Amino acid sequence: MINTSIEFISGFKTSLDPYNGITIKSQDLGSFEEFQQNIENLIDETKSNKNLIWIYIDIRKSHFIPIATSFGFTFHSCNIDYILLVKVLKENAIVPTLANHTLGVGAVVINSKNEILLIKEKIRNEYYKLPGGHIDDAEMISQALSREVFEETGVVADFKKIVSIGHFYPHQFHKSNLYVLCLAEAKSYKIDIKDKEEISEAIWLNVDEMFKRDDIHLYTKTIVKASMSDNGLFKSETPILSHLKNQFELFFVKESKN
Repeated sequence: MINTSIEFISGFKTSLDPYNGITIKSQDLGSFEEFQQNIENLIDETKSNKNLIWIYIDIRKSHFIPIATSFGFTFHSCNIDYILLVKVLKENAIVPTLANHTLGVGAVVINSKNEILLIKEKIRNEYYKLPGGHIDDAEMISQALSREVFEETGVVADFKKIVSIGHFYPHQFHKSNLYVLCLAEAKSYKIDIKDKEEISEAIWLNVDEMFKRDDIHLYTKTIVKASMSDNGLFKSETPILSHLKNQFELFFVKESKN
């Protein structure tokens, strides 16, 4: 069992992590003067029995950062309102990798008239493409799919299965990008673009005609063709991990009926 006990060391409230490191939250840094006085003592007291020291610094306490970096802390990751710094105390200590990719979702939406939903962006407008975009923090794949389709086209669509996963590098912010292509079921038909800053056009187009058009990329056609098969990853409705407190989605190949 992982020891997650709280311990007070050199004036700091710390918690142990799975990498034998200790973490200090921004609200537990004390005053600026206390931080300056205590950080050196903390390093001396933990360097023999701990591997890492993690410190969260709120943007409102950004003046603490030069003090931490002067003692060998380096930047690990950040969000809109904080930065996470780490100091390695032991050679060859394992430092878990920071987030190294962005996530996106795209949707193949085909209606009962055998028409596919396509959009054209204002900036990259050479081809019609499938609606989709970034998955937001803490957003499930199926939620992101429905949101992106609605924002870009006004059409309500529900997730059915995952068709393809693409890996692209380099992408934004010099990170990898994982793009999840899904089949979705149209629950409405009226086109009413919400994101008019990004999307210039949204259309329903006959699927057979789509395969003949030169203004639709082979990549899109390949994804659409794959979505029409019985293959794919389907969302599990079985409470396999219902004991977990965090949100999750699980996707599996559909079991054979034989």
